[in-house]
Formats: sequence, C-alpha cells, structure tokens
Amino acid sequence: MDPGVFITVVAFAAVVFFLLIVWFIPVGLWIAARAAGVKVRIADLIGMRLRRVPPSAIVNPLINATKAGLSLDLDRLEAHYLARGNVIRVVNALIAADKAKIDLEFERAAAIDLAGRDVLEAVQMSVNPRVMTTPKITAVAIDGIQLSATTRVTVRADLDRLVGGAKDETVLARVGEGIVSAIGSAETYEDVLENPDLISRSVLEKGLDAGTAFEILSIDIADIDVGRNIGAELQADQAEADLVVAQAKAEERRAMANAQEQQMKARVQEMRAKVVEAEAQVPRALAETFRTRPIAG
Repeated sequence: MDPGVFITVVAFAAVVFFLLIVWFIPVGLWIAARAAGVKVRIADLIGMRLRRVPPSAIVNPLINATKAGLSLDLDRLEAHYLARGNVIRVVNALIAADKAKIDLEFERAAAIDLAGRDVLEAVQMSVNPRVMTTPKITAVAIDGIQLSATTRVTVRADLDRLVGGAKDETVLARVGEGIVSAIGSAETYEDVLENPDLISRSVLEKGLDAGTAFEILSIDIADIDVGRNIGAELQADQAEADLVVAQAKAEERRAMANAQEQQMKARVQEMRAKVVEAEAQVPRALAETFRTRPIAG
C-alpha cells in the first residue's frame, strides 16, 4: 500500500476514534461539572453511557442543585431517572422548596413525581394557593325556594398528602355537596341571602379536605341567584294529583252505583216476570178446580 494512502487511512481512523471517544465520554460536561464544584468522575459518565442514561440529564440538574446550595447524590438522581422519573422537575421542586423554606426531602419529591403528580407545581401551589371556581350549585331551602350559588375555593397543596390524596375534582364535589346541605338546612332563602357566610362556615366546619391532596383555606360565595318556588310547585302538583285521585275514586263510586242500579233493575224485572207467571197460573188453577170438583145441584 502506498505510504501516503496508509497515513491518510490511519489519520481518518484516528479522527473517527477520537470523535467516538468524545461522544462516549462527555469531556465538556465533566469540565463544566468540575468548574461548578460537582464531583463527577469520568468513570461515572462512562457508566451512565453503558446504562443508557444520558449524562446531561443527570449532571446538569446536579449542577443546578449544587449552585442553589443543595447537596444531592448522583446515584439517587440516576436511580430516579431509571425509574422513569423526571429528574429536572424533581430538582427544580427541591430548589423552589428550599427557597420557600418548605421542608421537602428528595425521597418525598421523587415519590410524588413517580406517583404522576407535578411536584414542582405542588411546591409552587404551597407558596401561592390556587383558586378553584365551582360550577353553579342549585339547592332548595326549607321554605321551598330554590337558590343557585357559585363559590370560589382557595386551596393550598399539602405535600404530605399529595401521594394517594384525591385531586381537585373531589374537592369541588365535596364543596358542592356541602353547599347543598347548607342551603337545604336554612329555614328560609332570605337567611342565606342575608348571611352568605353561613354557607362558607358550614362547609369549612365539615373538613371536606380530609383525604385530599389539598388544604382548603377559604370558601367565598361569588354569586347567589333566587330560582323557582319549588315548594309551591310541589304543592300544586300534589293538589293536582289529589284531584286526579279524587276524580278517579268518584268515577269508581259512580260506576259501582250504576252497576248496583242495573242489578236492582234486573231483580225488579225478574220479580215482575215471576208475578206475571204466577198470574198466568191462576186461571189454570181455577179450571182445574172446577174440573175435579162437580157442582152440587
């Protein structure tokens, strides 16, 4: 082989080998980590490549955590990634919790993330409570007047109950149930209109956030509308139903009276027939008497 061609092939192979080494061993990432004060060995990066873990997905969040003053373990971050967790979201949540003075450990944050909850959103919601608006809830007071209420529920995420806790749909459903109960126990609709906080206090006292991932901070009545007089409508319907029943019973009695009248007429006709038959037997009896008894002369 021509020496020039051989040198060219060797040089090309060397460049390809060098590029493969640079790709397999992210030297730039290792330098960035060392510059940020993160202790990462080349062997750790090679091990990640062999385990099919992108080194940047682990090292970059670790750099962010270190710069934020957190001390995290490289192996635990990699284990969380292998468990199909979101390492970046967990680290950002830990940073946000640390800045907000919220006690949040890596194990709890990882568990929340693996449970399918957005741990970063939960931390942010612990700092800035969220307002949820219920749909229009309709209930009837004791006096029969229908009321429709819309409420705003202010909730804060409870990190201790986030894993296994019910979601906001459950909170809204429970609040709606509490509103129906509060309105339904009011003597008159005017009591509710004059003191809307009766609903708020009644609902809050029920502890509707138990077993959920949230803590209810307040329930505010946004709007109350007066609807139909359900009590009067029910009474009218009942009166109409009673009238129909009375008419049916009267018709039944009328039919029975007609039947009895027909029976009486039939009996009268039968008795008349018997009288006529008896009257017809009188001449026969007289004739038979005259025939059997001779007349004295």
